[in-house]
Amino acid sequence: MWLNYNRSMKLSELAQQLGARLEGDPELEITGVAGIEEAGPGQVTFVANPKYAPLARSTRAAAVLVEESFSAISTATLRIKNPYLAFARAIALLHPMPKYAPGIHPTAVIDATARLGRNCHVGAYVVIGANVTLGDDCVLLPHVVIYEGAQIGHRFLAHTHAVVREGCRLGDDVILQNGAVIGADGFGFAKNDQGDWHKIPQSGITVLGDAVEVQTNASVDRPSVGQTRVDRGVKIDNLSQVGHGSSVGENTLLCSQAGLAGSTHVGRNVIVAGQVGVAGHCTIGDGAVLLAQAGVHGDVEPGAILGGSPAMEQRLWLRCSAAMRRLPEMVKLLPRKADKPDTNR
Repeated sequence: MWLNYNRSMKLSELAQQLGARLEGDPELEITGVAGIEEAGPGQVTFVANPKYAPLARSTRAAAVLVEESFSAISTATLRIKNPYLAFARAIALLHPMPKYAPGIHPTAVIDATARLGRNCHVGAYVVIGANVTLGDDCVLLPHVVIYEGAQIGHRFLAHTHAVVREGCRLGDDVILQNGAVIGADGFGFAKNDQGDWHKIPQSGITVLGDAVEVQTNASVDRPSVGQTRVDRGVKIDNLSQVGHGSSVGENTLLCSQAGLAGSTHVGRNVIVAGQVGVAGHCTIGDGAVLLAQAGVHGDVEPGAILGGSPAMEQRLWLRCSAAMRRLPEMVKLLPRKADKPDTNR
């Protein structure tokens, strides 16, 4: 079973926990969090986007997390450098994540050679293969499957139907959401003389660094040789794919439905927005931003911001997009075929 509870605390205690400067009644009882338009008495909200600043004056929330320079309002305020991050921390304080009691469900199947750390929770119908190593305080929820020889660090959390394939290595504090697959075969085939596709064995492994999170139904594939590597702090959104032999640098975000073809190398602190596709054997430099639905077919310089398909520099892409909307009217200005001069005279 999981153990969960919601907390309440005085506004002064919340301010202390967050390291925020309090302006308002320190005795206010805070029982939860909510968005600025939905928040009511007893709840704390936040303003990080200037677009929502006017709503701070009309919100029904008990208190608002704001930047240090935010103008004074009648509602109690918690002033802090990063209100959005503070709001995330407030959620964790007031609505703690589920806590799963240590223990192994009787329906779990665990090979005798597997080694489990201390205080692990192994749910119903979990399968753990031969020679698996699992760290301390890990949680494997029902129907998780860990293949033979996988090595997993401490505080691993795997939701239902997550899979870690044979030989893969995962660091500490890795989270796999429902249906995430680590180390499935890469998409590798070679044609034989008869024109049939011959499967290339995918004998490599997938490696995830510390604090990586892979969300629902996303896949990080194994290569034919060597490693597919995802470094510390990377977050991979739903329905995304990291192709075989690729690497993803620290603290990079791959948003929903992003796809990296094989042997793509992505640097640190890159943002790959939703539905971006990157062709194989490309290198994406540190700090680059690939805007939604960009189609990337070549290397990207560090710090570049690209959009469109084929991807181009952001300002050029915006100009092209604006011109595209005017094309129907521009076509009317072009001479029709019947209006062309007779060049045979």
